[in-house]
Amino acid sequence: MGRYIIRRMLQGIPMLFLLSVVLFTLVNITPGGPLAGHGRSRHVKPEKAEMLKRQFGLDQPMPLQYVIWLIGNDWMKVDADGDGLAESRGERRGILRGDFGFSFQTRQPVLDEIAQRLPNTIYLMSITLIVVAIIAIPIGVLSAVKQYSIFDIVATTFSFMGQAIPEFWLGMILILVFYAWLQNPITGEPLLPPGGMKSLDAGFNLWDRIQHLILPVTMGMVGWVAWYSRFLRSGMLDVVHQDYIRTARAKGLSERLVMYRHALKNALIPLVTIFALDLPYMFAGSLYVELIFSWPGMGRLYYQAATKRDYPMLMAVLIIASGVTVGANLMADIVYGLLDPRVRYD
Repeated sequence: MGRYIIRRMLQGIPMLFLLSVVLFTLVNITPGGPLAGHGRSRHVKPEKAEMLKRQFGLDQPMPLQYVIWLIGNDWMKVDADGDGLAESRGERRGILRGDFGFSFQTRQPVLDEIAQRLPNTIYLMSITLIVVAIIAIPIGVLSAVKQYSIFDIVATTFSFMGQAIPEFWLGMILILVFYAWLQNPITGEPLLPPGGMKSLDAGFNLWDRIQHLILPVTMGMVGWVAWYSRFLRSGMLDVVHQDYIRTARAKGLSERLVMYRHALKNALIPLVTIFALDLPYMFAGSLYVELIFSWPGMGRLYYQAATKRDYPMLMAVLIIASGVTVGANLMADIVYGLLDPRVRYD
């Protein structure tokens, strides 16, 4: 197993390299640019815009910009033009040595801003995934065990509704209902806060943190609960008719033990593949949740970087999302071996 993990990690390096080339090219050929706003401003002289362009290194050819972004510019003694301005731009070590550069907008190190936002996204998405698993797995199993029952019909109806409802619309409806319409009968205040991670004057208050989580987690989980419960129901229906399930029942095992120990374990195997493919999408899908509920996370950071053409910040977020994709697929292969004894990596 250890050698397999090392081999897969080594295989992921050229994949990430190719992804970085594609992403860097797409980001830099996008119309506009980080100085588009300066160029349209009457208060910024053309020579000032040109100086900013040289300071950011945007006057260099795209291949050279990529090399500097990747391995740094400390190997350059002068600019490509030979005018000795490389030192005036500040030394960069490149992302291979942990330097993603400085944000064009805030002039702060990119990694410092990501370090402030990434834990917030992990915090929100981890709780969302836990809630999704707690709700979706029992619904999927019971729908398969009680096929065509009233419970199955109701669960199927809500699953279709959950997949059809636009996520951003659901978030706005939740705010309208639980903040604008419903009130706490004791204090008269809105029932739930409309956004943020915590109240500004609350300090560390567990109940306050839970209140701020309810609406974002609800918005983020509805679609995924609907999708995973339906997928698990389909997988369970395929598994319960296998020979080993009939053998387990013939041995006198209880129905609960047969379903949750034998059937569910095998039905989860294809679900692992879907989850591995969906994990990066969940990471990116936090964009809507964080924008609507003013959550200070990576999704909101990505939106701000994209709208302001903040190339270093945009590339850093995209590279992290690419790493999550590669890591999620490796994690799925490892879980295969834990769920299916027929899988061997030696």
